[in-house]
Amino acid sequence: MNPIEITQYIGLNPEVRFGKPVVKGTRTTVAEVLEMLANGMRPEQIQEDFPALGPPQIRACLLYAAYKESIVLVAA
Repeated sequence: MNPIEITQYIGLNPEVRFGKPVVKGTRTTVAEVLEMLANGMRPEQIQEDFPALGPPQIRACLLYAAYKESIVLVAA
């Protein structure tokens, strides 16, 4: 999955969850998905609780975070 494909699954809308990145078609934020994974939930468990979050959506959340983290800002 490349950055352009991520936009199929992750969206930003200032009227949804204060503009935080969310899984498209849901109100679930990328941060919430990452927190579930960090707390030990497996993707299958997440999908049981949130049927709209399948493997592609969960992977897109991980890649979104990875790409966001890879951006380097230089202090002036």
